[in-house]
Amino acid sequence: MTSPAAPPSGPPRSQRVHRPEWAGRNYLLLTAAAVFTNLGSHGALIAAAFAVIETGGDAGDVGLVAAARTLPLVLFLLIGGAVADRLPRHRVMVAANTLNCVSQAAFAVLVLSGDPQLWQMMLLTALGGTGQAFFNPAAEGMLLSSVSGEQVSRAFALFRMAMHGAAIGGAALGGAMIAAMGPGWVLAVDAAAFALAGTLRAFLDVGHIAPRKPGGGLLSDMREGWQEVAGRPWLWAIIVQFTVVVAVVGATEGVYGPLVARDELGGARPWGLALAAFGVGTVLGALLMMRWKPRRLLLAGTICVFPLAAPSAALAAPLSVTGLAVVMLLSGVAIEVFGVTWMTALHQEIPEDKLSRVSAYDWFGSTAMLPVATALAGPAESAFGRGTALWGCAALVVLVTALVLLVPDVRNLRHRTGNVVAGPAKEPEPAGSADAEGAVGRLG
Repeated sequence: MTSPAAPPSGPPRSQRVHRPEWAGRNYLLLTAAAVFTNLGSHGALIAAAFAVIETGGDAGDVGLVAAARTLPLVLFLLIGGAVADRLPRHRVMVAANTLNCVSQAAFAVLVLSGDPQLWQMMLLTALGGTGQAFFNPAAEGMLLSSVSGEQVSRAFALFRMAMHGAAIGGAALGGAMIAAMGPGWVLAVDAAAFALAGTLRAFLDVGHIAPRKPGGGLLSDMREGWQEVAGRPWLWAIIVQFTVVVAVVGATEGVYGPLVARDELGGARPWGLALAAFGVGTVLGALLMMRWKPRRLLLAGTICVFPLAAPSAALAAPLSVTGLAVVMLLSGVAIEVFGVTWMTALHQEIPEDKLSRVSAYDWFGSTAMLPVATALAGPAESAFGRGTALWGCAALVVLVTALVLLVPDVRNLRHRTGNVVAGPAKEPEPAGSADAEGAVGRLG
């Protein structure tokens, strides 16, 4: 007499949850780590400003601390891209996270201990910006190389949705924590988030990436990256486009928006509502792109850049608080369409061994003019008037986007089906950017 068969372990096969093909181990680790860093960093950006203000600093001092972060980010991006294509990307990411963790922890200790000096806060934020300059190209290259198959657009959309949701939650949580406990503890939480994210990223598997061939030095690597960009009209045209778009959108949201809210809309609360509506729009846009795969990638994405002119126009009018919130929500949806199509095009067209260098040029284009634009926003308002300056911002977005549509490769680059792996073959789209892992293509 045979004994009865042992019951199968675990739930029945029909009840088991199957992971999508594109949601591999690396993808899940990258997404989880990005959620942690976005939760911490978006609260920390607010905390840094309040830390300066609580020590008696004025708007100029807040601007100096912000500039101290942006300057090394711009200066070291291209070097960071070359390093990330030369070394294992996950090691570059972990090293950058470690630098961010240490600098934010030191910033937190200074704030909690009493009387931080302006130069100390500038130095520590500069170290954080340096870390991001090396992290951003490595992270984008790692993400682009970690997905494959016909559902890559869905993977990118879900990743961006997770990031934006964490950013919204992080800003809200950070504001509440600042009110309850002060900015120092928010900075400490950000340091802990970087430590946790760095630990997760240390477990990334780079076995699928072919060993780098020995070549020239760092300058040679940077030159190869530039040649990859310059040889693709769709690529350099959109990078140039977003050099302008990110700059004018940054001036609008960073300078003119708060001023219009103060003078015309009743204070800071309406502007906070408008920014929250933009954040909700980015999440809705990511949801849309999980289902929609436009055949002409960059044509669809570039057309969706036009709505980024609408917030400047809405502030110039100005629209009511409700009208402004609707405009911001729609622009958030639009920029996500661009962001996902852009990432899909990079994944499809750029050789894997050059992904981080191309990403570095992309990030550089998106951030290089941002400090200049925000610095010139005040003088432009004095010279031409706020309304004229805002209409000028809207016109610039429309103009450069219309010019990009004249590039045949932008109009004609198609989404290829099948398991596309970027290789050396060049066929004739974030990018734009802005951050914690965001400039427009990353403005959301």
